This record gives sequence, C-alpha cells and structure tokens, in this order.
Amino acid sequence: MTTNTPRRGRPPKGERQLSREAIVEATLKVIDADGVGGVSMRAVGRVLGVDAKSLYNHVDGKDGLLDAVAEHLLGSIALPGITGDLRFDLHSIATGFRERALLHPEAASLVLTRQLASFEGLAPIEAVLAVLRETGCPPDESVHLLRALIATLIGALLREVNAGPTFGTTDTAGIAQRQLILEDSGLPAVSAAAHHLARFDGAAEYEFAVNLALDALVLRLSGRPRRDR
Repeated sequence: MTTNTPRRGRPPKGERQLSREAIVEATLKVIDADGVGGVSMRAVGRVLGVDAKSLYNHVDGKDGLLDAVAEHLLGSIALPGITGDLRFDLHSIATGFRERALLHPEAASLVLTRQLASFEGLAPIEAVLAVLRETGCPPDESVHLLRALIATLIGALLREVNAGPTFGTTDTAGIAQRQLILEDSGLPAVSAAAHHLARFDGAAEYEFAVNLALDALVLRLSGRPRRDR
C-alpha cells in the first residue's frame, strides 16, 4: 500500500499565493472588524487561510503588519502638486487623506503611532513639508506644524466616524430627544446651545476643524518672505 505525501519543502497552495498586498488587505479586514488591538499574526493568517508562520516571509511580525497598513494608507493618498497657495495646497492634502482614511477609519490612528521609513510612508510628510518650505518656514517649525496638522486631521476623522451622543446625533427622533435633555440640563450655556449640540454633521465638523487649523497656520506664516525657487 502506498500513500501520497506532499513533496518536502513545497508550501500549501494558499501559502504559495501569499503576497504583501494580500496580507495588507487581510490585516485591514481584521482592523475593520476588531480594531488595531485585534491585529495578530494568527488573526491575519485566519483571514487568509494560512499558517501564521508563513506571514513571516513577507512581514516582520505584528509590527510589520501595522507598518505595512500605515504605509498602504499613506501611500494611497492622491497628493496634489504645489500651486503656491498655502491654504489650498494643505487643504488638498487633508482632503486626500480623509478620502483614503474613511475607507478604513479604524486604521487611521496608525499614522500617529508608526515610524515609517519607506518612500510610500514618507511621501505625504514630504508633501506637507514641501508646501511649508515654500513659505520660508524653517525645518524645526515645519515639523511642529506638520504634527499639529496631523493630530487635527486624525482627531477630526475619528470623531467623525465614532461620534456618540455627546457630540449629537443625526436621526430626527434622536435630535429632538437630545435637545430636550440639554434644554432641561439646568446649565444656561448648554441650554442656549441645545439646538446645535443635539445635531452632528461629521463631514461639516471635519471641514470646520481643518479650516480652523489652517486659519491658525496661515496667520502664523503670513508676511514671511517666500523661499526662492
């Protein structure tokens, strides 16, 4: 009696089809379902139907998974060219970031926590710093402004997709109920603003936050001599 055994060293079919792109997509599925905290080599392996050990041929453990996702998110942003209009250029980058991040909002916070070295991961940072450089802003101040802008974008985005009752609601019945509660709070300022506090438009709030940050940034840099091209 003979038995058919796989040839030694030949990986299972699923593992032969593995790629970094497939691993990133699987990791995003895990993040979409369970958040960043749910990411592990085993969890991603289950999505792909492969042994977690096979992932090490493409990524360096859990940190490699998270870095790959952050690079994917940043590398897929449509980056505009510099027009010389500070507000327009930065707003265009912010809009491009939001469009990509809304596809996988739970992954957006990785932009704040991963130290990336790849071209894809650094391209959006280069884009913002290049815009600031054109205004004559020195490197140290540019980095402070970059970080403040990123924090604003991430915070506004997470609020947009995760806003709870504290930030208001969008359904008619919920708005009416929330407004009554706020009007009866016994707090004069809260009661006066109840009509507005009871409502929440995520896109409008994001736009307001970004414009507020850009107002401050443009005001800070206005009047400085521009960099010679």
